[in-house]
Amino acid sequence: QVQLVESGGGLVQAGGSLRLSCAASGRTFSNYVMGWFRQAPAKEREFVANIRWSFGYTNYADSVKGRFTISRDNAKNTVYLQMNNLKPDDTAVYFCAATDASVHERASGRYNYWGQGTQVTVSS
Repeated sequence: QVQLVESGGGLVQAGGSLRLSCAASGRTFSNYVMGWFRQAPAKEREFVANIRWSFGYTNYADSVKGRFTISRDNAKNTVYLQMNNLKPDDTAVYFCAATDASVHERASGRYNYWGQGTQVTVSS
């Protein structure tokens, strides 16, 4: 059974940092793309970043480029999202997801597996 388990969310002041983790299990993800999405209240789920597990190729939403960094640890089967210079607009539930589609895929509907989400709140 595939499981994606996020952790690392919390409350932080604007300008601060958090690192989210996504522990993946239940199958081999070497041919998959791992993504982070977020959903704020009353808003649609939006793409944040993704990484191709095998080659490490990455993509970022324009809103987080230069502030967030996605990475993976093959030995731990874990994907990370380092978030720096956080802004109140970054407040959302952050979800980890996996897809066997292209690394250019940003549509949430194309992602096969999802975690339960972790809350990130940035105060001003």
